[in-house]
Amino acid sequence: MTSPTLLIVQVGTPPADIRDQLGDLPSWFAAALGLSLNDMNVVRAFEGELLPSPCKACVAIITGSWAMVTDRAPWSEYVAQWIREAMRVEMPLFGVCYGHQLIAHALGGVVDYHPGGREVGCEMIQLLPAGMADELLKQSPAQFPAHLTHEQSVITLPEGAVALARSAHDPHQIIRYGRHAISTQYHPEFTPGHLEAMIRRRHALLVAEQRDPAQMLNALQKTPSAQSVMCRFVWSHLK
Repeated sequence: MTSPTLLIVQVGTPPADIRDQLGDLPSWFAAALGLSLNDMNVVRAFEGELLPSPCKACVAIITGSWAMVTDRAPWSEYVAQWIREAMRVEMPLFGVCYGHQLIAHALGGVVDYHPGGREVGCEMIQLLPAGMADELLKQSPAQFPAHLTHEQSVITLPEGAVALARSAHDPHQIIRYGRHAISTQYHPEFTPGHLEAMIRRRHALLVAEQRDPAQMLNALQKTPSAQSVMCRFVWSHLK
């Protein structure tokens, strides 16, 4: 690209030990999309940086975070208002994990802690009938693995939104909000190395929850179909 028409709305940063090992979130998205950081306009919204006015000529990815949407942090509510403005001008939006939940919250959905607890690991995503008919997902297999780590979920969809895929744990893994806005609860930017670092970091907590970190690590695999959903969305709008 000759100019940074891809906006990364950064809504968090990894803990220092993961950041030292794997870098910061923008580099994860750049690698997944086959871009350099120079191809992106990164705004660290979680640190109070101001977002540019929404426009249809720019594509925005709203990242994951280590924060919780239900905390209603001022910077998060500011991004939620920006999302509402972006939807009004039909700016292409792609939300990931926290970004997925924040879009739903901004548009009137309900986000909260999942009653079944956290979802973490490499798990299967299953397309719903609406997903199988969706233009963006027609090239995706009916089931594919994806990397997940989250405690909160979209509990109730916003009015007019449609769930396109689910996991065994969460019925709202991919949500479409309109022609130009979609989000994933899973992390399309993760490699197995990203999720491995997070599982190892939470080893004691996972064991305390009667989970098996060794089994989670053994189940890790590459997730090209999960990643391709984000890539197709971004590149279809950057043409």
